[in-house]
Amino acid sequence: MKKILDAVPHIMSVIMSAVFLDSLRFKFFNLPETQVIFGALNAWAGTLGAAGIFSQTGLLSQYVIGSIELLASVLLIAGIFPGFRHLQAGGALAAFLVMSGAITFHLFTPLGIDPNHDGGGLFVMACVNWFFSLVLLFIYRKREAMTLIKRVAAIASPT
Repeated sequence: MKKILDAVPHIMSVIMSAVFLDSLRFKFFNLPETQVIFGALNAWAGTLGAAGIFSQTGLLSQYVIGSIELLASVLLIAGIFPGFRHLQAGGALAAFLVMSGAITFHLFTPLGIDPNHDGGGLFVMACVNWFFSLVLLFIYRKREAMTLIKRVAAIASPT
């Protein structure tokens, strides 16, 4: 039973990575589904005086968001290996942040939960990834998270 419980974070990481990696083709190849989503967000942001923030060259463009999802995927998968377990905590944090934004924009902007008429599947997967990231952050809240913080601090501090 312990082996099964030990495998749960890795199974969640693989599922999250699969969702993120599948979405990259839409974002990086500028497919119509992505144009609808980021176009709607950019139009909404324009009404608030932040026109262009979701455009293809904007601060929150599909390429920026996709890159964060790619980074999260790499960290989540690398964290499956014992020596890199702390990276899974970093991947979970990146996933939590990007999915919190996605859920917020789906719920509180004109985008809505079904912008591409897929029955809300995209929104549901964002919620699944968000929930899994919370679980992983809870699991790794101590040892792995502290290892990650110490290693990042060591890189960032002057020698």
